[in-house]
Amino acid sequence: MDQSLVLENGAVAAAETEFSKETYLFWYESMVLMRKFEEKAGQLYGQQKIRGFCHLYIGQEACAAGAVTALRKGDKWITAYRDHAHPLALGTSPNAVMAELYGKATGCSKGKGGSMHMFDKNVGFMGGHGIVGAQVPLGAGIGFAEKYNKTGNLCICHMGDGAVRQGAFHEALNMAMTWKLPVIFVIENNGYAMGTSVARSSNVTDLYTLGEAYDMPSMPVDGMDVEAIHHAVAKAADRARAGEGPTLLEFRTYRFRGHSMSDPQKYRTKEEVESYKAQDPIEQVRQAILAKGLATEDDLAAIDAKIKAQVEESVKFAEESPWPDPSEIYRDVYVESDYPFIKE
Repeated sequence: MDQSLVLENGAVAAAETEFSKETYLFWYESMVLMRKFEEKAGQLYGQQKIRGFCHLYIGQEACAAGAVTALRKGDKWITAYRDHAHPLALGTSPNAVMAELYGKATGCSKGKGGSMHMFDKNVGFMGGHGIVGAQVPLGAGIGFAEKYNKTGNLCICHMGDGAVRQGAFHEALNMAMTWKLPVIFVIENNGYAMGTSVARSSNVTDLYTLGEAYDMPSMPVDGMDVEAIHHAVAKAADRARAGEGPTLLEFRTYRFRGHSMSDPQKYRTKEEVESYKAQDPIEQVRQAILAKGLATEDDLAAIDAKIKAQVEESVKFAEESPWPDPSEIYRDVYVESDYPFIKE
């Protein structure tokens, strides 16, 4: 990595190198879509159009957008239950994501997964997972499959800061490093595991250092800076594709909303939240685009209007979509196979 990207504390900073106009505009459009989609999801949840659990990604958009531009088609993604934004960033139709939130048959998981269990194999998204930390060994397993099949692809495995207290996290890191699996482990550290701060629940608050126990290259990254995220993920991807094994990245980010829609947020102050909103990753990209002359205010307003229309269309699509047929309860439960050759 270019040493100009590394701060005194080892954190990855944004590069001086220019990104293309197309990349900046992709970041802006992708993050605005995530933000507006999630704001609408929160509104619909309040109207009881969306039921069950609902965890919004508002504030963390750079974590997904920056990683997308650093990886390539064929790579696999897996995350926890805060999972609406990742498939949107990868190109899943907002219609399919919204319909899934509604529990409709046209949803990306056929209406069976809801908010916490989005899947879209067409874009390499291997799902959101509702059990804390459960996706971490799955991510290692996906990386093993990519290595075994010699695809040249990798798996990026996102998790929250609470997941690192699970034993499966440490088991997965140990195995991934031992077998040099092509996995990028990403801790999206938004400061709180539900309502408990990292400082109150862990003796280690620099979470990236946990990877050092396994001699795994590990570093913190400014999770509000999409450029910094791109560079860190790109470096980790180069390592994985070269057969050098996994990397652990700690994206230091922040959620502007509660842990879930039922969270009263009494554990943090308004001043704390506002201090992070001043670092809004979307506004940072917006200002960079304008400062570099890559687009005008009118151009960005047009993107905003397009995104608003997309989100409204996704709601209309979900409202008008059919419910799953009752017979669907028996589908996708078991797979018939002649061991050891698994059939589709």
